[in-house]
This record gives sequence, structure tokens and C-alpha cells, in this order.
Amino acid sequence: MSATMKSITNPPPRAGGPAALAFHAATLGTFFAASSAPTPLYRLYQQAFAFSPVLITIIFSAYAFSLLLALLIAGSISDHLGRRPVIFVSLIGQLAAMALFIAADGPNWLIAARIVQGLATGIAGASMGAALVDLDQARGPVINSIAPLSGMAIGALGTSALVQYAPAPTQLVYAIVFVVAIVQALIIWKTPETTKPRPGLLNSLRPEVAVPSQARRSLLSITPINIGGWALAGFYLSLVPSLVSTITGSKAPLTGGSVVAALTISGAATVYLLRKRSGAGALSFGAPMLIAGIALVIIAVHVASVPLLVAGTLVAGSGLGANFLGSLRSIMPLARPEERAGLLSAFYIQSYLAFSLPAIGAGFLVGAVGFTYTADIYAAIVALLIGAGLLALRAGLRTVEGAA
Repeated sequence: MSATMKSITNPPPRAGGPAALAFHAATLGTFFAASSAPTPLYRLYQQAFAFSPVLITIIFSAYAFSLLLALLIAGSISDHLGRRPVIFVSLIGQLAAMALFIAADGPNWLIAARIVQGLATGIAGASMGAALVDLDQARGPVINSIAPLSGMAIGALGTSALVQYAPAPTQLVYAIVFVVAIVQALIIWKTPETTKPRPGLLNSLRPEVAVPSQARRSLLSITPINIGGWALAGFYLSLVPSLVSTITGSKAPLTGGSVVAALTISGAATVYLLRKRSGAGALSFGAPMLIAGIALVIIAVHVASVPLLVAGTLVAGSGLGANFLGSLRSIMPLARPEERAGLLSAFYIQSYLAFSLPAIGAGFLVGAVGFTYTADIYAAIVALLIGAGLLALRAGLRTVEGAA
């Protein structure tokens, strides 16, 4: 079929303009703000329901596993049903998750809420990410990288402030997100549909995980850096508020929330600042920054200094953002269009397993040796991974330069 015939039979969707772009960016940010909202509350839940740090990490990991499942199974569903109805369904899922959080009276409720939230966020992230690119092919990918990190920072800081200064600490933030989700569910039908639905829905539900031969070497070389970065993020979003409270004696939720927010704020800022760098350039900047940040964080843990902990987290967060950007830019251009979904699925499997499984291991370690030694061991493993990845990256660059 000629390009002319394709344009006639499948006309381009109606453009949405800046308002639609802003709405989708804000809605995507809200989902990820809600995803980090429980982080400052884990210590309160632990006190109220008397469960161990291991269960905290299991509750956290339930979200990561269900989000990954949603990405794998329903990641391309909006290509077939349209963006608006799929985003609407994800917002209904958000409402259900918030209701479960509000009603939670034990860890089982929290696990259920996190599972529903992960499914909703995975579907929302894929469909709104696609809609942002539909609306603006230049700015869409940058917004896709910045909105989730910014949203997580807002969620951690906002929840911490509400816990410290407002009533009903374990319900109020979820009630606010519930109201926001209702408004967004109404507005979504006022925005333009950005794609034309197409057949093949049932086939799209079959997970496609495949690494093209031409991308295997690059994926292997970035794997240590990618795993190390996501493992650090999982530790922060599950255990760091409790760690901060233990080492400093501070019971102010805003302290732990500020540390978590520092990681994602600096990550988002770095993605924006390095948005024009190559994959190798971003990784060459990000890996050393992540190692330096981890070193500062461990020093801060041992001297019980919150300012130094925030400073180290900002440095580590800049490395995290650069590594995420660099990892995607190192592998995705190597795949042909029909291979990108499978490669991206493989990347996300690696990333979300690193996001969740090491955090569960850290939960067990906390029970055995305490928070400080757990932080030492965890940081050493992450730093070794990043260092090995940096060596592999530089060896790969020398190989490319030699061949040239």
C-alpha cells in the first residue's frame, strides 16, 4: 500500500495542542506521585500493624511486580482500543487503589492496594506515554522521562508534609488523590483521541520479550549499571524513611520524605539537562556520579548527618537519572521498529526485578544486622555493580574507537 493510500485509510489523529500535552503530563505525574505516597507512611504502618521491615519491602515489591505485569501484558493495549478509554480505565483502577488504602486495617489490605495501584500505573504509564509522543514527538519523550520522577518527588514530599502537619495521616493523601483522579477521569473525555484504534487486540496481550542480536552486547554492557541504579531506587522507596528515623532519631516524616524526594528531583533535573547527550555520554557521567553519591550517603549514615545525606542523595539521584536516560539511548536505537516492544519489555523486566528483589533482601538483612550495616552492605554491592558496568562501558567504547 502506498504512503498516500495509508494516509487516506488511516488519517492522522487530531492534534491536541499544549493543553492536552499538559493534561497528560500532569496525569502521568499524579500516578507516580500516588505510587510514592505510601513511602513516608511505611513507618507508621509498621507501628500500627506491628510488622517487620521484610513485610515493608514485600508491600513495596507488590507494586513493582504488578506494574511490570501490566506493562508486559497491556503495554500496547491503547494502540488497539484508543488512548482515552484505556487511560480512563487506569484512572478507575487508581480510584480503587486509593479506596483500598483508605480502608486498610492491616498489611493484607496494603498489599492488595499496591497490586491494584501497580496494575493501574503500568497501564497508565504505557498509554499516556504513547499519547504524549502522539501529541509532540519532540517533547513527548522528554516529558515521559521527567514526569514520573517529578511525580514521585511530589508524592514523597507532599505525603510527608501532610503526615507531619495535617490530620488523618494514613488517609488524607489518598483522599486527595481520589478526588484528583475523579476530576481527571472526567477531563480525559474532553481531550482529543491521539490514535486511531486498530485490530489485533488479543495478539497484543501476549507478552513479547526478545533481545535482537544486534542489541545484545549493548544490553549486556549496561546491565550492571542498570541493575545497580534500580536497586538503589528500590531501597530508597521502601526503607530509607525508616533508615533516616533510626540513624538520626528524628520522628519528623518530612525528614525522610525530603531524602527520598531528593533522589527523584535530581534524577528528573539531570534527565532534562542531559537530554541531548548520547547514551554513552550520559552513562559516562551518571555512573561515577552514582558511586560518589553512594559514598557520601554511607558517610552520612555513619555520622548521622541529614544535610550530608541529602547532598549525597542529590549526587546519587543525578547519576540515577543520567544512567536511566543513557541506558535507553544505548539500546533502543539498535532495534528495528518491529523489535522495539520486545527489547523494551526485556529492559523493563531487568529493571523492575532489580527495583524489587534486592529491596526484599535488604528487608531480611535489617532484621539480622540492623539498618546501618544493611546500608553498608547494600551500598557496597550497588557500587561494585556500577563500577563493573563503568569498566564494561569504557571497554566497549575503546572497541568501537579501535574499529573506527
